[in-house]
Amino acid sequence: MTPTLPQRIPRSFFLEADVLQASNKLLGHILATSIGGIVARGRIVEVEAYRGSDDKACHAYGNKRTPRTEVMFGQGGHAYVYLCYGIHHLFNIVTGPAGQADAVLIRALEPLPCSHGHMLKRRGMEKVQKRLTAGPGMLSQAMGITTALSGADLAAADSPVWLEWGSALPTETAIARSPRIGVGYAEECAAWPWRFTIKQSPWLSR
Repeated sequence: MTPTLPQRIPRSFFLEADVLQASNKLLGHILATSIGGIVARGRIVEVEAYRGSDDKACHAYGNKRTPRTEVMFGQGGHAYVYLCYGIHHLFNIVTGPAGQADAVLIRALEPLPCSHGHMLKRRGMEKVQKRLTAGPGMLSQAMGITTALSGADLAAADSPVWLEWGSALPTETAIARSPRIGVGYAEECAAWPWRFTIKQSPWLSR
């Protein structure tokens, strides 16, 4: 019997108008990539929400359009990848209708066993441990994600990065909220509890 292939999550899933709800909904689903013929998968366990209209921590704050953030103004379901400190490639998923400029940063993954070998090689590690994918820069390296994927359509059948339905989604009581990490510059917005995590996951960034 031919095994059933994992089903890609369709466009409609990413069109949630409330970026906080969109962030909640992403937890437990599977982020997948196919880079250089290598497929890698990880379960999303930590995310942060960013809202373009009024969030001073968001690159598109005040709905400001720049060449880098233009992808954020597109339809939900596209990748927004940017370089942090000139080193780390940070992967975000644009959510909501076109023109809204909201995005969710994927901060940590639980690496699936089928992907351990490839992830370890990309990270230059010998054994599976928390720092394999417990941080946005680390997970991008493990998954083969770079800024070259910014603008990729996660809902396209031929996309090298996509989401698959998770089989173990957290209940509402299993999700914790807290302030986002590293956004102290964002004044009052820095205290907003827009970081969402699966409680007790050993793969959280902190």
